[in-house]
Amino acid sequence: MRIVVLAGGVGGARFVRGLREAVRWWHPEAAIDVIVNTGDDWWLGGLRITPDLDSLLYTLAGQNDEQRGWGRVGESERVAAELQAYGVTPEWFTLGDLDLGTHIARTAWLRSGASLSEVVARLQQRWDLGGVRLHPATDDEVDTHVWVASDAGGEHDLHFQEWWTRYRAQLPALRFEQRGLAAARPSAGALAALEAADVVIIAPSNPVVSIGTIVSIPGMRDALRAVAAPIVGVSPIIAGAAVRGMADACLAAIGVATDAGAVARLYGPRSGVGAAVGAGPAQPGLLDAWLVDEADAAVVDGLRADGIATDAVPLWMRDLDSAAALAEAALQAGLARRSAS
Repeated sequence: MRIVVLAGGVGGARFVRGLREAVRWWHPEAAIDVIVNTGDDWWLGGLRITPDLDSLLYTLAGQNDEQRGWGRVGESERVAAELQAYGVTPEWFTLGDLDLGTHIARTAWLRSGASLSEVVARLQQRWDLGGVRLHPATDDEVDTHVWVASDAGGEHDLHFQEWWTRYRAQLPALRFEQRGLAAARPSAGALAALEAADVVIIAPSNPVVSIGTIVSIPGMRDALRAVAAPIVGVSPIIAGAAVRGMADACLAAIGVATDAGAVARLYGPRSGVGAAVGAGPAQPGLLDAWLVDEADAAVVDGLRADGIATDAVPLWMRDLDSAAALAEAALQAGLARRSAS
């Protein structure tokens, strides 16, 4: 069985780690491919930084700092202090010394002509990821910028990392702009994984800047629509609040409520026509099935009526066991849809 996950950020990384555990327990024959958001990537101090890919890599390798939720465990920051003293990097975005090793290696390979997919494959060779393969959503640079109001009454843009890390998404976003998106194409690894998929799962990642960026890459939505596998989404919203991060600020910017049902309708039913994320007018959505938390059970009937098979299950990933149970519920929802088709 081939399982493909669309993911970004810490929530996506923890979900994939739980899925890997579920596969070990119940589906040892299964393989996992993860298509990872690259819209958060940026250049800093001459280095190409890929936050979501690194979160997946470090989490699956057992190298993630679980206390901070990001970066390498056992990290030091001597080089970062020097870079900040020279004014090369800002004080609000600290690169750990071990983490810098990854960024330097990545940048060296990219500058030598390797694609991001080739770089990701090389980075994965260092650690045992337990049978999980990571694929960047695209090999092309697609950097997200956030437009906000200026003090003078106009507008100006910030790189997403500055808006997210420095300002903690407290500056109301007027809109998001993914620069380079029109010329981007899905990576070959992402397309091959989707073509071979038996189940596709949309992780509980930010629906606007993570999943939204992945599915907005020209050609990605067509690839998703073409897969024979069922597509199951897991809500990143529980009881009107983001499970992690500041997805509420991103949803507000596009006029969508912070609500599990609203996010499902943003993605849209695959079998019908809806205003799905990344889709043009009157285009089919993404979802065959959707999981919400038990606290949001009231939205189940309405979503089912809209053509999205929805179930309420525990969504909190408090530890590895609960993350594995959630991943198994998502997988079973997909397998049930596959059997019914």
